[in-house]
Amino acid sequence: MALNTSPEAPVPVGEVSRLIGGWIDRLGAVWVEGQITQLSRRPGAGVVFLTLRDPSYDVSLTVTCYRAVFDKVADVVGEGARIVALGKPEWYAPRGQLSLRVSEIRPVGMGELLARLEQLKKSLAAEGLFAAERKKPLPFLPGLVGLVTGRASAAERDVLETARQRWPAVRFAVRNVAVQGVHAVAQVIDAVRELDADPEVDVIIVARGGGSVEDLLPFSDERLVRTVADCVTPVVSAIGHEPDTPLLDLVADLRSRTPTHAAKDVVPDVREELDRVRQLRERALRAVEGMLERQERGLADTMSRPVMARPHAMVAEREEQVAAVLDRARRTFGHLLARAEAELEHTAARVVALSPAATLARGYAVLQRADGSAVRAAREVADGERLRARVADGELTVVARRGEDG
Repeated sequence: MALNTSPEAPVPVGEVSRLIGGWIDRLGAVWVEGQITQLSRRPGAGVVFLTLRDPSYDVSLTVTCYRAVFDKVADVVGEGARIVALGKPEWYAPRGQLSLRVSEIRPVGMGELLARLEQLKKSLAAEGLFAAERKKPLPFLPGLVGLVTGRASAAERDVLETARQRWPAVRFAVRNVAVQGVHAVAQVIDAVRELDADPEVDVIIVARGGGSVEDLLPFSDERLVRTVADCVTPVVSAIGHEPDTPLLDLVADLRSRTPTHAAKDVVPDVREELDRVRQLRERALRAVEGMLERQERGLADTMSRPVMARPHAMVAEREEQVAAVLDRARRTFGHLLARAEAELEHTAARVVALSPAATLARGYAVLQRADGSAVRAAREVADGERLRARVADGELTVVARRGEDG
């Protein structure tokens, strides 16, 4: 139950410590797993002091046990070893200190570790963290390479020297971390996150030399695997030798066999690239020369044709054809004109033969009244009426006289 306290009615430190101890006592005995980071076996003392650490979460807990309990596993347990222990949390009220009183210790064997790793591997694979479609391509020529490795380690030297031999201008952002032990996981995670947040870093290499399975355990830690899976920057795993396969290899965008191969995978070889450029230039030159040769041959074939050898021959042939067509057109037009002229003369003759003037020329005359109307019958004219008589060469004025027959 919560305490009712106030500035006027505070609880003494001793009472608070006693209450904390009571709460902790209720927890009872628990099985815990961790890694031993400190071990103190004082001569003559009946109690052994240990510090048990959780490497994944950077949490430590003081552990005490009777010497008889520890002696049972003393031959196989030491600093750095992983253990499973049955203990009861205890609160030391005078100092306000929490510890774990252990009554049984069991070393975590290699078989058990491997079984747990296999179970974790299946679980992460089921989530899709190792899927090929999640892999990001590496840049052809990174401007800045992030390197997470041990300080002054052979892995660091191999990566830097190999990369600079291949491409002298390559730049590195090196983060030195613990690569084994209880601090390795937290430091590697912090370094990877820091480099991933740097926009200038184009690729990250996590490198470590070879070692035992226990030494490489930090690189199979679940938190580290998830951190790498969440990275935006491509990550290359170069842990141990080729047979070593920590879980980091599976989640990384590229797994290199060794740190030296990681440098080769990330940084191109300037000599190889120059040679490739030279080969491409030679290939391009050959292609252009081949194309020019084909065009020259085609042009030579075209120029060797008769029409190109004697270009005026075609014009001369066409000139004769044009002259023949022109002559035929002139003859045809002449025939048409002659025919039209003959038809015109014939029509003119008919017109002349049928015209009133021709009739008058044969001795006929046309009588017209004063109003110009022609006289067609004698009865139309009155006796003594003056008429105009039109003859071939002019006009006459005549007076009508009726004969005896009327």
